[in-house]
Amino acid sequence: MFRFSSSRCPRYWRLLLAACLAGLMASFTAPAAQARASGNAALVTTAPAKIMTAASVGPGPDRVIIRRTEYGIPHILADSYRGLGYGEGYAFAQDNLCAMAAHVVTLRGERSLYFGPTGDSGDLEASPSTNLASDVYYRTVLNSATVERLLARPAPLGPTSRARQLVAGYAAGYDRYLRDTGVAHLPDPTCRGAAWVRPITALDIWRNFYDLSRVAGTGQFKQDIATATPPARTTKATAQTPGGTPLADTSIGSNAIALGRDATRNHTGMLLANPHFPWAGPDRFYQVQLTIPGVLNVAGASLYGTPVVEVGHTENLAFTGTVSAAQRFTLYQLALAPGDPTSYLVDGRRRQMSRQTVTIPVRGSDGRLRSVRRTVHGSSYGPVIASGWTTTTAFAVRDANAGNLRALDEWLAMDRSENLPQLRAAQDTYQGIPWSTTIAADSSGTAYFADASVVPHVTNAGAARCVSTPQGKAAYPGLIILNGATSACGWGSDPDAIEPGIFGPSHYPHLSRTDYVANSNNSAWLTNPAEPITGYPRIFGDTGTVRTLRTRLGLEMVSQRLRGTDGLGPAGFDLRTLQQVMLGDHNYSGELARGQAVAMCRRHPTLTASDGKVVNVAAACPLLARWNLRDDPDSFGAVLWREFWRRGVQASDVYTVPFDPAHPLTTPSTLNTGSHAVRRALADAVQEMRSLHLPLNLPLGTVQHVTAGTRTIPIEGCDNDEGCFNVASLPEEQLQRDGSYPDVIEGSSFIMAIDLTATGPRTRTILTYSESANPASPHHSDQTILYSRKQWVTDRFTEAQIAADPGLETLSLTM
Repeated sequence: MFRFSSSRCPRYWRLLLAACLAGLMASFTAPAAQARASGNAALVTTAPAKIMTAASVGPGPDRVIIRRTEYGIPHILADSYRGLGYGEGYAFAQDNLCAMAAHVVTLRGERSLYFGPTGDSGDLEASPSTNLASDVYYRTVLNSATVERLLARPAPLGPTSRARQLVAGYAAGYDRYLRDTGVAHLPDPTCRGAAWVRPITALDIWRNFYDLSRVAGTGQFKQDIATATPPARTTKATAQTPGGTPLADTSIGSNAIALGRDATRNHTGMLLANPHFPWAGPDRFYQVQLTIPGVLNVAGASLYGTPVVEVGHTENLAFTGTVSAAQRFTLYQLALAPGDPTSYLVDGRRRQMSRQTVTIPVRGSDGRLRSVRRTVHGSSYGPVIASGWTTTTAFAVRDANAGNLRALDEWLAMDRSENLPQLRAAQDTYQGIPWSTTIAADSSGTAYFADASVVPHVTNAGAARCVSTPQGKAAYPGLIILNGATSACGWGSDPDAIEPGIFGPSHYPHLSRTDYVANSNNSAWLTNPAEPITGYPRIFGDTGTVRTLRTRLGLEMVSQRLRGTDGLGPAGFDLRTLQQVMLGDHNYSGELARGQAVAMCRRHPTLTASDGKVVNVAAACPLLARWNLRDDPDSFGAVLWREFWRRGVQASDVYTVPFDPAHPLTTPSTLNTGSHAVRRALADAVQEMRSLHLPLNLPLGTVQHVTAGTRTIPIEGCDNDEGCFNVASLPEEQLQRDGSYPDVIEGSSFIMAIDLTATGPRTRTILTYSESANPASPHHSDQTILYSRKQWVTDRFTEAQIAADPGLETLSLTM
């Protein structure tokens, strides 16, 4: 634990006394009365003329300082890891207590108790999932005491003392706010007075981390695990292939560009972070700065309920991640023992499935409580799933992150890093990043990419040998199903791996450059097309295959900027052009195919729709020709293009030029205007908009939005299929009867553009859905409005920058 001393900081105690006196004076103000409910918190409004150093405003033993700058962004200052966690837990609870309280109900397996068994669990990564299925899944995690066993391991397999103090402080700070405020007086109406709002423990935070780690593995199979029951012995066996995909193939994704000294105007490092995450629920980011003077100073974003910064920057280093294309789990196909669907054969010997019975408290529609018992089945590989379970075959899922709590320590070590060698040392030590790549840059002007994440040790040779069943061969390589009937098909290991069964750092795809590295969820192959990465095991991702339109657009935008051909000024990146590239809102499908679509429209002003009706599409031709090829809120033609493209892209013959691995960034290409499916798509799009009485020139912002209270905020961007870099994902792409799309639910979340200059970082950020989930908070939609207007927040990182905020508020807490 780091402690200040009067010898190290001779001015510290004197200035701390001054801060305390200021807090005492502020206690006579009305705002402070709200902040000091327990008598130990004081709110101080700091005059902008005061510029303080970290030492001068330092918290002292058992004291934590929370300073909030514009848009409610908290800057936590403490002299210990426990104090740092305490401050962030308190600040986070002020903004998002209801969201976290609801997630804790989920983690404890109590959704059916409070919300009924049949409702949707709201789990976007495991949808659809009922509350009862969610409870069954989480109760098995609780009853297995897996998290407790992982906590008992020594570091680095288990948490370090730093991480334990941070987590304990976070839970205590959260509980302090709840205790000070009271459930009945919470400012957020969504959970005010609710019986399910209760204090949390450090174990809840560790369970949240464990759950986060398994999002890309068993987390995808929650419903399948909870509802798996053995078939009747008389059930006819039919071959089935269960689902499950790499997380990068789902709607969650990200973009990242790290720039080295050869790509930047001032010859230092720069970074663009653009993670794509949900806009609701527990899988959101919280913007924060965490500081222990002389030990740690990091700003960026923390995932809800996590007391570390996962995307952010220090003085000389910036880092982010993208959801990796690597697979985090494998399925094992079990050969069941004849006549017994709960026994399976390994090397010819019978093994009995394990059984875990959980009891779920359920509140019925009549308000009465009852108990429901469910049994979950397991194998030596992992839990058995419902999909594909017949009298002869079953499938089990093995998760590479089943024993992983190391991510917190790894992110914490990254938060303390000031250069790329320190970052790489942190990753080699803990090997705990669960499902994302790492993209980073430092002030030396080096850009770095690595898929330094937890990946099952399945070599190409191992897959060739053990993907041997008909279902396995049919699913490979998109889904790896190994033959569970032979023990030789277990996962291998590396000498440098922190634990058996995963690949070690020597196998990580990685690349360092002085120009750039980039990733938009495709594999590592074209991280920089000038130096393709190859030779890594296939389970990390593919090579020589089609890249998504988003990946192609991202690389094209970088290439144009380096050549100076994008209309943004002289070649090379500076902070301004990096921001403009991010929010340029190019639609790459339109850039590739609009010209051919307009020519088709003009040649065929009447086309036949899917229902056989002849549609006059002539009005669409000049509109699409005038479209600015952007998905800005005021873009005319973007809606019509989306309605056309989402139908046309489904055609197998949408392009006339097929993919060529020798030209992966320009193929496939050329819209196939001779395709009946492509022509029908335009007719259907025009017909659909007219049936909803919508003008064809409808601007995007009138139909794509998010609702905040009574306010409707236009949102820019489009989805991955259309080829947007700035992603906005909808629950349903189809226009609704009211003539609009459903509210945006996922997409660009915490956006950070940073220039690591010789005099310190210059950073601009946007938290697209804003800092607080509380609809009554002034920070519920303030950054969302900025985002809609393509405006940014200037990051306040230094003490001088923080103190200069005209609306600065300081809260002093005693632990």
